[in-house]
Amino acid sequence: MEAFLKQILPRILGDQATFRLHAYQGKTDLLGKLEDRLRGYARWQPSDTKIVVLLDRDDDKCAALKRHMERAAQSAGLITRSASRVSQSGEWTVATQIAIEELEAWYFGCWEAVCRADPRVPRGACRQAAYRQPDAIAGGTWEALERLLRRGGYHTGGLRKVEAAIRIGEHFDHESCRSPSFAQLRMVLWEIVSGVGGPV
Repeated sequence: MEAFLKQILPRILGDQATFRLHAYQGKTDLLGKLEDRLRGYARWQPSDTKIVVLLDRDDDKCAALKRHMERAAQSAGLITRSASRVSQSGEWTVATQIAIEELEAWYFGCWEAVCRADPRVPRGACRQAAYRQPDAIAGGTWEALERLLRRGGYHTGGLRKVEAAIRIGEHFDHESCRSPSFAQLRMVLWEIVSGVGGPV
């Protein structure tokens, strides 16, 4: 995810905001440290800073993950985007976002980027019923991506996720991605740059 975001965030944010990425050793590590990390931010962050917490859903329940992240932010004394939408205040510091079911679903949502990165993959794959809905691909999106890449002669020794993230990220068109969970993240980022203009 970090490698992919390094590719696409500059294109989404333009010169309207700067950003820093903080990677964790997986979802368990992030969730275990989230409240303390957010509590630290609450003590020093400038008023124009926004925090976006992003993780893969994997096989977890989306609603439970969202509740966990929202509670961590609220316990740290920060207003979440979800809470501000309920109260209609418009003021928030933390947006909690989930990639459904994982980052690779976003690649299926912008299959042209995969084809540009690895031209021998089946170009029509995203039109097949199994892959038409990026966030609903059964059996794991990274496994599905690996199968299609192998069919083109790529990653025959196993999917090298960081390498794939960089190569696909270079060609990723954030405006045309069909993944609903990516569209949610993009909406949050556009909201930030249109209304804040500060660090992300």
